Amino acid sequence: MAENVFSDLSRIIEQVGKDKGIEKQVVIDAVIQGMLVAARKKWGTYRDIEAQYNEASGEVELYEFKEVVKDEDFIDEEVEIKTTAALELDPEAQLGDSIGIKLETNDLGRIAAQTAKQIITQRVRDAERDIIFNEFEQRKGEIASGIARRVERGAIVVDLGRTEAYIPPREQIPGEQYKPGDRLQGYIADVRQTTRGPQIIMSRADERYLMKLFEMEVPEIFDGIVEIKAAAREPGQRAKIAVVSKDAAVDPVGACVGMKGSRVQNIVQELRGEKIDIVNWEEEPTRFVCNALAPAEISKVFVDESGKAMEVVVPDHQLSLAIGRKGQNVRLAAKLTGWKIDILSESSSTQRTAKAIFNLMLMPGMNETMAQNIYQSGFNSVQSLAEADAESIANIPGYSEAERAQKLIDDAKALVEQYKTEGKEMPIAPTKTIAAEAVSVGGSAKSQAEERLKEEMEQLKNKEGED
Repeated sequence: MAENVFSDLSRIIEQVGKDKGIEKQVVIDAVIQGMLVAARKKWGTYRDIEAQYNEASGEVELYEFKEVVKDEDFIDEEVEIKTTAALELDPEAQLGDSIGIKLETNDLGRIAAQTAKQIITQRVRDAERDIIFNEFEQRKGEIASGIARRVERGAIVVDLGRTEAYIPPREQIPGEQYKPGDRLQGYIADVRQTTRGPQIIMSRADERYLMKLFEMEVPEIFDGIVEIKAAAREPGQRAKIAVVSKDAAVDPVGACVGMKGSRVQNIVQELRGEKIDIVNWEEEPTRFVCNALAPAEISKVFVDESGKAMEVVVPDHQLSLAIGRKGQNVRLAAKLTGWKIDILSESSSTQRTAKAIFNLMLMPGMNETMAQNIYQSGFNSVQSLAEADAESIANIPGYSEAERAQKLIDDAKALVEQYKTEGKEMPIAPTKTIAAEAVSVGGSAKSQAEERLKEEMEQLKNKEGED
């Protein structure tokens, strides 16, 4: 029985190499290792046994090596051989030489032979796993197609032929359902080596999957004429992708849309109806953000470079369009551009501007033009001026001189301290003033602010007189 088993072991070398795509030497090494384990299981680890593959016979041969000693010094037959016996095997043998004696594999027995076969099978399986891991490690970042087999803990198991891939719930498009036997494709997002073999993670929700689909569908992207700069998705609902052309004669958006929308429609169909906005990428952040918020029209943009944030003003009737359903449009635009985006309607922006100008004009000597300049430089209240440094104030038109900038800060601090001492809140613009400003930011703001300031000062004087 053992002979048949080992005969099978020797013959599988060529077969496994062809069937599994494993190098012949890897299989040979596995067989040799298995034979050694079987031999040591049979005869013990104390004896010096080696295994060799005989190319001519196509079999693995076992040899036991013993040291040549004098006949009178012979003690241990498991590791030593008498000189007389050694000379019979090799006429040129000398004291101290190591003589190899061939062992019969038939003597190993059935259990040892089965052990060898198990080890060989395991080694071949490990080698096959390494090949699969290396293959898919190189394919990471590509799209793979397979057949859905089953669902395990919410993850879709996909048969890729030589191995299986997993699409975890978070990498699936919400609402998609697959039955066993359905064909599907996904993006190879990660390849991990685990104790159970290579684990391949596929995704249908990743932005990179969307970008790869465009690369496959649009020749200009594949050829490098059009470049995808960024992408943002809410899988199954809506996506935005920013593209730029390296050739002035090629319209990047038109290339991605295709004739009568054929190219983008193919991608939409693959993503189960996910709407895709294709926008022009711009190096200048403000223009890029305006493009990303399409199809909404933009009236004004206020930029905070330090906080990488933008305040975007849109016409009142465009507000819902700019924000999108449940904030989806502005959320995707922010993710696409990397900027924090706040959307305001023109009326809200005008009201806020009116409040800020009213507050700033409470300062002595402040006129409307100066208040406008201060507000447009990012300071919307007396308190913000009081907390600023001279370097920041110097960026406001008319306050580039250090002394003038410092005086503005000191005046603001003095006004804030004055109200704090009296235990009063800083006055806010009356509702009527704000309503008037919503129609036109104009002279009424100044008069209202001055009037309110006079009232406050009069009250302070009266209180001092009473004291």
